[in-house]
Amino acid sequence: MSPDVPLLNDYKQDFFLKRFPQTVLGGPRLKLGYCAPPYIYINQIILFLMPWVLGGIGTLLYQLGTLEDYYTAALSGGLMLFTAFVIQFTSLHARNKSVTVERMLPTDILAQEDEHEFTSCAGAETIKFLIPGKKSIANTVFHSVFAGLICGLGTWYLLPNRITLLYGSAGGTVLLFVFGWMTLCIGEYSLIVNTATETATFQTQDTYEITPLMRPLYIFFFVSVDLAHRFMVNIPALEQMSQILHILFIFLPFLWALGTLPPPDALFLWAMEQVLEFGLGGSSMSTHLRLLMMFIVSAGTAVTSYFIPNTLGVVLFMTGLGFLLSLNLSEMGFVFKHSVTRHRVGTKSKALPSGSKKQFTWKECLFYIVVLVLALLETSLLHHFAGFSQISKNSPQAIVGYVLMILLTLLWLLREIQSVYIFGIFRNPFYPKDVQAVTLFLEKQTRLLKIGVVRRILLNLVSPFAMIAFLSLDNSLQGLHSVSVSIGFTRAFRMVWQNTENALLETVIVSAGHLLIPSTDIWWNRSLDTGIRLLLVGIMRDRLIQFISKLQFAVTVLLASWTEKKRRKSTTTLCILNIVFSPFVLVFIVFSTLLSSPLLPLFTLPLFLVGFPRPSQSWPGVVGTAACVCADTVYYYQMVPNLTAALQSAMAAGSLGLLLPGSHYLGRFQDRLIWIMILEHGYTYCCINIKGLELQETSCHTAEARKVDEVFEGAFEQEEYTRVCSISEHFGNVLTPCTVLPVKLYSDARSVLSGIIDSHDNLKEFKGDLVKVLVWILVRYCSRRSSMQENVHKIENKGKASLIILPDLNTSPQTQSPEDTGSLNSETLDDWSDDNVFDDETTIKTGKEEKDQLKVLQDINVPIPGSVVSQRVDDHSTGTVPENSLYKAVILGYPAIDKGKHEDMVFIPLKEFSCPHSHLLSLPEEWTSNCLPNSKMREMSSLFPEDWYQFVLRQLECFHSEENVPNVLEEIAKDRVLKDFYVHAVLTCYFSLFGVDNMVPSPGHILRVYSGVLPWSLSLDWLTEKPELFQLALKAFRYTLKLMIDKASLGPIEDFKELAGCLEEYERDWHIGLVSDEKWKEAVLQEKPYLFSLGYDPNMGVYTGRVLTLQELLIQVGKLNAEAVRGQWANLSWELLYATNDDEERYSIQAHPLLLRNLTVQAADPPLGYPIYSSKPLHIHLY
Repeated sequence: MSPDVPLLNDYKQDFFLKRFPQTVLGGPRLKLGYCAPPYIYINQIILFLMPWVLGGIGTLLYQLGTLEDYYTAALSGGLMLFTAFVIQFTSLHARNKSVTVERMLPTDILAQEDEHEFTSCAGAETIKFLIPGKKSIANTVFHSVFAGLICGLGTWYLLPNRITLLYGSAGGTVLLFVFGWMTLCIGEYSLIVNTATETATFQTQDTYEITPLMRPLYIFFFVSVDLAHRFMVNIPALEQMSQILHILFIFLPFLWALGTLPPPDALFLWAMEQVLEFGLGGSSMSTHLRLLMMFIVSAGTAVTSYFIPNTLGVVLFMTGLGFLLSLNLSEMGFVFKHSVTRHRVGTKSKALPSGSKKQFTWKECLFYIVVLVLALLETSLLHHFAGFSQISKNSPQAIVGYVLMILLTLLWLLREIQSVYIFGIFRNPFYPKDVQAVTLFLEKQTRLLKIGVVRRILLNLVSPFAMIAFLSLDNSLQGLHSVSVSIGFTRAFRMVWQNTENALLETVIVSAGHLLIPSTDIWWNRSLDTGIRLLLVGIMRDRLIQFISKLQFAVTVLLASWTEKKRRKSTTTLCILNIVFSPFVLVFIVFSTLLSSPLLPLFTLPLFLVGFPRPSQSWPGVVGTAACVCADTVYYYQMVPNLTAALQSAMAAGSLGLLLPGSHYLGRFQDRLIWIMILEHGYTYCCINIKGLELQETSCHTAEARKVDEVFEGAFEQEEYTRVCSISEHFGNVLTPCTVLPVKLYSDARSVLSGIIDSHDNLKEFKGDLVKVLVWILVRYCSRRSSMQENVHKIENKGKASLIILPDLNTSPQTQSPEDTGSLNSETLDDWSDDNVFDDETTIKTGKEEKDQLKVLQDINVPIPGSVVSQRVDDHSTGTVPENSLYKAVILGYPAIDKGKHEDMVFIPLKEFSCPHSHLLSLPEEWTSNCLPNSKMREMSSLFPEDWYQFVLRQLECFHSEENVPNVLEEIAKDRVLKDFYVHAVLTCYFSLFGVDNMVPSPGHILRVYSGVLPWSLSLDWLTEKPELFQLALKAFRYTLKLMIDKASLGPIEDFKELAGCLEEYERDWHIGLVSDEKWKEAVLQEKPYLFSLGYDPNMGVYTGRVLTLQELLIQVGKLNAEAVRGQWANLSWELLYATNDDEERYSIQAHPLLLRNLTVQAADPPLGYPIYSSKPLHIHLY
């Protein structure tokens, strides 16, 4: 990108300068960008100040002693309610008033798209501009009532006497009164007149009009605290909070304008997530519905535990519910319901959706039951029989604390050993140095897998029971419990299972604090029980990790801006300012950490803002419901099940580090980039989302992908002489390598076919091989067809109409597509030049009439015009043939001849098969009709390989019901009538593919026919009217091309047996076709071992071959800085949803090797991001 390109183009700059003042003031449009009458601005000012006027009336009456404070609030609220209804119904009347105005089309759409025509001060156009109105009547009424409530309570909140009573300063009272009413007017205008676009935008569309409620809700919260202080006078904390909030109240417009305060929907989800995770011991959930349900159940558990009178009952209740809620109950319930339904039906059930493929067996259910029973037994015994005492160095709880410290150390060591880097900095000496080969890596990883088993046992069994012992021995549970005990220990008993590693760390810290500072005079030991201490330590642990990650992200942004040469001049000033004002930058980071909100780098420059708090998923939609699907998506569909299985082993062993909801991982293999996000985590399970990024690499994509490759190569491709514990060369990058995963997927190899496809000798052999392949495919097709016809033989004998299902051309039923079966009309003749330049997939121009010709009417048996059907054979027939449709082709003659017009057409007298079994390999009767002159057929009949034909017949293995199979095949091979039919069909297909002229084909001809575009010939229409035969001929052509390439690469074919083996391999293990075909996608999903496609590179002017090979290969996986991802996604949301900066070449989407900007933008949820694949939540079992 050129350094002169601005962050926003000129039009977007003007748009932003108009929108931002509107956002600051809550909706008034005082900067329009065009000339407007003065009354437009005056009307907006009047509407803006209206709440202040109405509240001022009540305030004046209160100050004069006429009204009490609550009557003042009621009066101001009532006046505002009436005014709001008047404003809304005026807008409704103006919208319903139909005015037809004929307008001239503007010449400059960008300049005039926002212009309005105003006719008068109170005209309909003016009112609609000033007061857009609400979408529904319900919102009209609700917002009007809420506006009255806010005005009344706001008047009460800003009474001068009340402010003076809080601060005792007249100057401060005036300041807070004036700016407080400005805040109130901004909130009221946004609610009742016109809503400004908020910088804190969470949803892409405001369907339910939640945005107008955002500012009034914050005002209501501030007022409610003051009301609580009014009615509960003797609480000093409320008075202090009220004083602080009165000061913060005047800064609300700045927080709204900067986008620091979240919209109501994001605030609701974020608050539930924070309370569930830190207050109730749960985890972030994969969907909003699961989050809501889990929050309700978890909160109910804490409340219920408070009302249980027995201490033993409380402990058992907390232990049991903590364990059960940490399990994946919804998935277990779904699988159980699925199994019950299958049992009732009594049939095999369909496969479970992705993510549920591993069903819960009775062994797993038994394991959970045993663990639950043992946990309850341990808790009850320790709580009942152990003596409670203050913790000391020799107390039972202290001894358990020592055990927990040992377990924490062991688990940390075992987890770090599994990854390639320790602390993300030092190279792990136990990790295999060179992991390029799968077999060698698996051999070297055997020891690590054994260590992983030990770690799983310690993590899933030993550590939870040790922590339950620590909690059960705590003296806080011996007496009547309080609210703090119920909340703290409900969380603690659940965290033991929900997030064992974090719970172990928190318990060790609390235990160590007891041992190091045993004095009861300290507030920490005197006023807080163990449960609340664990809760506070958990919050501090999470915020400390966030602070470190945010600090790393901020430093990375600074380094990225400084090292970027293109914009160094413009970013140098920002970097210097960040260094000079580093204390203020740290304040922003700390504030962002406390709120658990993303640190937003504006335009990804070192200009930091505090983004609004949002859920850990960062996006409002349901995970996995949207993706920019393209032709490459199918490769991710094939990969994900195998990748999930590999991730299961890696996560269980600890190779991916600490599994926390909101963590992001990046996988890399060849041209594929896999984005993995952890959605939720519990006892022995983890829920993830996998996204696939585009394979068609742009310049930005390529630059960052190359950097990703460098990072992984530096970690996994070490030389043997590399020193032990070397330091990572890419420590400052947001990507830290973790491990490699063996996954069964397709490797993509592309080769140039120069010297093969353009070789005269190869092309000459191609023609002879094509006839042989046609024979092999037709014989094989008819043999399979006859075996399938035998299955419906009984139905036909009963006189019922039979529907013969023909075998598929590639082992699975396919829908005919115009690209595969379309014929050529006169328009395609222009394409038939050997000098044409072709793309990878050439399509067929097909007309409507041609499509109609390809419709296969299976229920209608239409005889070939002029042919003789078996049921109508008269005395000319030499034998008696039963009237059965299966034998129509047995004595089928060629069409009758009109001697006046077709003197040279082929005519073969009506003959009968010499072998009674030949009908089993007979061609369909419509394939035996004639379309070529007799002279041409005689001339080219020598091309038919009779010896190969007999060899293929003798190799058949389809007559299982026949006795003495070799003799039967020998008799069939000697049947001249059957052979004549095959000669006719094979040569007609041959002429259709090459044309009547017996010339050596050109490479361009090969590519065109491979792509389904056939040359014009007398037999073209005949072939394209028979979809099955057309597909078989095209398939034979493609097989022959692959055979030609293999012969040129591996050597010639020596005998018929080797040739048959090659064709059998193509049929069994290969899919040879076009990348754009549906059959290609289905072959990928069916996991065909090999796929081949022919193409043409117009840039290089060469023909190319593409081979996909299914094999177990290594995917390199690294962990991303979660705060870097959240920060860049927050900027993306602000930049696209508020600044509408959707320029494809904007600065914030340009590649940067440190930040991985382009890849991070791609991985965002649509419509802001554009991943080509996004999975639904996948549940992984970690045992």
